[in-house]
Formats: sequence, structure tokens, C-alpha cells
Amino acid sequence: MLYALLAIAVFGLITSSVFTGMVLAAVPQYLRERRVAFAALNREPRFAPPLSLLKPLHGAEPRLAEHLATFFEQDYPAYEIVFCARSPKDAGLAIARDVAARYPDVPVQLLSTGGIPDYINAKVASLELMEAAAHHGIFVISDSDVRVTPDYLRSVALPFANPKVGGITCVYRGVAAEGGLWARLEAVGMSVEMTAGVLAARSLEGMQFALGPTMAFRRQTIRRMGGFKVTADYCSDDFILGNETFKLGEAVILSHHAIDHMVINSSFWQSMLHQARWMKSTRFSRPKGHFGTALTFSMPFGLFGFVAAMALHHTGLAIGLLGCAILSRLLLSVVVGKWVVRDSSWFNLLVLYPIRDLMGFFFWAASYTSSKIHWRGRKFQLLPGGRMRAVG
Repeated sequence: MLYALLAIAVFGLITSSVFTGMVLAAVPQYLRERRVAFAALNREPRFAPPLSLLKPLHGAEPRLAEHLATFFEQDYPAYEIVFCARSPKDAGLAIARDVAARYPDVPVQLLSTGGIPDYINAKVASLELMEAAAHHGIFVISDSDVRVTPDYLRSVALPFANPKVGGITCVYRGVAAEGGLWARLEAVGMSVEMTAGVLAARSLEGMQFALGPTMAFRRQTIRRMGGFKVTADYCSDDFILGNETFKLGEAVILSHHAIDHMVINSSFWQSMLHQARWMKSTRFSRPKGHFGTALTFSMPFGLFGFVAAMALHHTGLAIGLLGCAILSRLLLSVVVGKWVVRDSSWFNLLVLYPIRDLMGFFFWAASYTSSKIHWRGRKFQLLPGGRMRAVG
């Protein structure tokens, strides 16, 4: 039994090391593309088509006014911001109205759906209404829990200079908005684990998906796929929109620009529910890829190997296996977290990420225990293909 556990540990460390190697091999290309993009941003004349920034809102999230203000302070010649919530009395919409009053030069629309149509994914009703009201031909869709720099819109618009590009998306670094251990563990997972997975997927099959914190599409692309309502029954609407763009034969581009994704789940229970939902939605959206994700984690196999080798009185082997697992995670956290998304938190990268890697494995295992998720105060069941149905 101990030798079987040791064999599994060694196998897992080999596969996770292969994954690490794939990610590290993909980083130089990404960094070269980023240098080219930076050079293009400073080249005259600048490509800057008018944009419609679509911002769905739901409630008064922590420091929402501060985060929304960053979208009004863009170094961009012509854009509008369209906000939408379910209710005209939504607290987030009221905050957006107050922030907009401080920036009268930026055109703003404040909309509400009234809960109609009552899609399973309520965000889609907001997207449909904002699409109908938007004045421009390129939509930049950004979650409410995002903070950006003044060059954000210029960076997002840049790939659309190529007429073959139908959509773009951005990597992101997690930021614990209010601090706290659980939020910081979730944040470092965003910075390293999520980004590493995106780089590996892009190197294997190209970009066939988008990431929710920021995605942008041409209006004609959204209409060709049947409108935003194609995602009405899905939890992972970002994956569906990117995948439908890919199926249309249009390119989905991973931008060189990294944004701040604010982690607002500061309590243990909130963080666990959010990460469980994240893992379960991936399981149903990309079942084959999700199953293989187990072999990308390093720390659980390092610990399995350590326990088995110690029980077999192979102390040197035990230390070596655990050390290999830790080294693999530290290397990944520095190269991806520091170089790619430019996460400035060394404590998160060097201390918390190995712990987060271990947690990630257990979230992966837990994703197979149930098809139920909690989202926006409601309970849903995930169905094959990633669709949802309300169960409470």
C-alpha cells in the first residue's frame, strides 16, 4: 500500500512538473507579445475606435466607488460607460450614479432590467439591455469587482486593429480588497493558478474561451452567435462567449494587459463557496480538461510522497519529493505571478501559493461530490455542458 502511494506521488510530481514546464515554455512568447504591444501603443497614429464599456452591477460591493472611478479616468478619446442592474434601486447603481457625476465629460447610461427577462443567469438580461442601448460597435465587458489603470481601454482596443479578431480577454492578478488570509489565498490562486492554466491552454489549443473580469467583442460577433442570450442558462457565460467566437472562425486574443481582480470574499465560508462554484463550473464547462487538472497540482503529491517515504524509512527520498513539489510551485509563482501578471505581493507568491496549490486539489476533488452551487444568494444545479437550473 505504501509503495502504491509512493508510486502515485512520483507520477503526480512528474505530471505536475511537465505542466510547470509547459507554462514556463509559454511565458517567453507572452512576454515578447507584450513588448510588441507596448511598442504599438506608443506608435502614431494610435488605433482608438469608439468603445462602449458595459458594466453589470449587483449591490454595493466593498470600495465599489473607488473601483468604478478607474474606468472614468481612461486615457482614451471616445468611449461611453453603460451600467445596468436588475432593479433601478440597486445600491451599486446608486454608487455608479454618484461616481459618474464627478466625471461629466464621460457619457454614461444607467439602466435596469426590472428582472425581465428572468434568465437563470440574470447578468445576461443586463447585457442584452446594454447591447441595445450602446452606441458603438465594440463592447468591453467588465465585472464590477475589477480595478484598472488609465491605459486599460487603449490596450483592450489594440487587437481589434486586425479585422480577423472577434474577441479579446485579459489575464488578471488577484487583490484581497479588505485583506484577510482567506481572501489572500483566493487572490494568489487567481494570479498564479488561473493564469498558468490559461497560458497552458493557449499553447495547446489556442484561445477558445474568454475570462469574465474583462472580455471585449465586436457587436457583429455577438449578433452572429445569436446575441448574449446564448449564455442565458450558463454559469460560465465568459467561457461560452469566447468559445462561440472561436466557433465562428474569429480569433480570440489574450491581451498583454493584466488587470486587478478584487477578491471581496473575506470570510472563510464566502471564499470556500466562491472557489467551489468556480471549480464546479469548470468541471461542467470543460469536463475533460477539468479531469486532467488533478495532474497539474504539485503539493498534494509531494505530501503523499513525503508520508509514504517516511513510513518506508526513506528520509532522504521523503525530503526530496516534498522539496521538489515546493520548488515547482515557487518557480511557477514567481514566473507567472511576478513576471506575467506583475503581482507585487511576495508573501502571497512565496508563502501562500504552495498552500493554495494544496487547497486547489481539494477543491478539484470536491467538485465531483455535488452538482449544486450557491450564487447570488440562490442555489442552482449544474447540468452537462455547463447549463444551470434553479433549485432554490
